[in-house]
Amino acid sequence: MSQKVTKEEMLSRVVRFDDYTEDKAVPLMFIDSFLPGHHRMNFAVLGDTASENPDYEVMIKQPHDFQIGMFKAMPNGNGPAFHLHNYVELFLPLEGKWRFVWSSDPEKGADGEVILEKWDLISFPPGVWRRFENISDQPAWCFAVLEQHKVFESKDPAWAPSVIRKAKEHGFESDENGKMIKPPNYEELNAQMLKKMFNA
Repeated sequence: MSQKVTKEEMLSRVVRFDDYTEDKAVPLMFIDSFLPGHHRMNFAVLGDTASENPDYEVMIKQPHDFQIGMFKAMPNGNGPAFHLHNYVELFLPLEGKWRFVWSSDPEKGADGEVILEKWDLISFPPGVWRRFENISDQPAWCFAVLEQHKVFESKDPAWAPSVIRKAKEHGFESDENGKMIKPPNYEELNAQMLKKMFNA
């Protein structure tokens, strides 16, 4: 069954790389984002992606049966801390070199790891602890596809207890629905991270 689509409709489904600008970036999307070694800039490309911070704008607004995020991690080991989701999460590095680590108990360490480079791909099943980091010496972009899910209905992601403790020391927590409780100096910290990311 075919349908006619206007040019305006199709253009609303286009995201150009130049669209990844400061006003769409969320550098503090998760409670770990301000912690040393976890600095990254996130974009909600399609669907609600995964987030603890409600201050994001979805770039393609039409509903889909999957969700897409893009993120740029700072070099030399930056990326998300140990966490898990109850849905499939797939990653495809667009540049640089990345270490992906998985575990059944993040407080005891890794069960395994794999190094991926540009255009390699990994798919994490639900319920597996994972972390990943840009091990290049330059900032690097990565593309993520997530199984469709609702945001702010439960704790998502679930974090390792040590991550929750460290985030709380910096004033970052999330409530029972997984929504970020921001520290009083959030705006200052957010501006600081934006400047760091866009000057990298």
